[in-house]
Amino acid sequence: MKDQITLRIQKYLADQGISSRREAERMVRESRVEINGVLATIGNPVNPAKDLVTVDGKRIQTKTLQKVTLLLNKPKGLICSNSDPHHQNTIFDLLPPPLQKERLFCAGRLDKDSEGMVILTNDGELAHRLTHPTWELFKRYRITLNRDLQSQDIGKFLQGVTHDGEFLKAEKIIPLKIGQNRQRKLEVHLNHGKKREIRRLFEAGGYFVKKLKRFQIGSLEMKNIPPGGFRILNKKECQRLSQTTTD
Repeated sequence: MKDQITLRIQKYLADQGISSRREAERMVRESRVEINGVLATIGNPVNPAKDLVTVDGKRIQTKTLQKVTLLLNKPKGLICSNSDPHHQNTIFDLLPPPLQKERLFCAGRLDKDSEGMVILTNDGELAHRLTHPTWELFKRYRITLNRDLQSQDIGKFLQGVTHDGEFLKAEKIIPLKIGQNRQRKLEVHLNHGKKREIRRLFEAGGYFVKKLKRFQIGSLEMKNIPPGGFRILNKKECQRLSQTTTD
């Protein structure tokens, strides 16, 4: 009889707050992970009570991790990375020192020029649900274009286009009905989230996205948090994050 239940290596690393399961799989494929001195492969079992796991040669000390999840309103100009040699400022610089010491990572990034709702967590299982494409998690954005959106282009973007060899599409596009430049200001819904998908989608139609802000993920909407501000989510809110919406 086993002393302790075994876990797949990618889930073990996620549970220890090293990365999301998706990132853990990438690290395994890059031959950065060893179990008892042997290179790991995807799905290898780990017994936390017995096995020695290393990442980049550094031993992972098995511990019960206190799960922490934050909702942060990302300002423009910061990157969603723990560290980057090409950029000095990251969203983690916005956190107070105690939270900077937590093994938090970004579950669903925004590019440097975008702003709005991002989730920081050390909960690998939650991060997996938020980022893996099979979950098709609902997200809402507000964007501003460089010129008026032509009505005939809406159908094209909803049907999808191929850009740089990748299929991109929006689930819903809603032009604002009132206000100045209303044909340039849109609400866009996605059920996925490929890299820079909205920007690339509109670029394929000859538009440039001047401003992009995400304000909802799953069933949880960002409200009353100033740029650069954040709040810790409770268990119920974390559950709402991974719930889709019938909007």
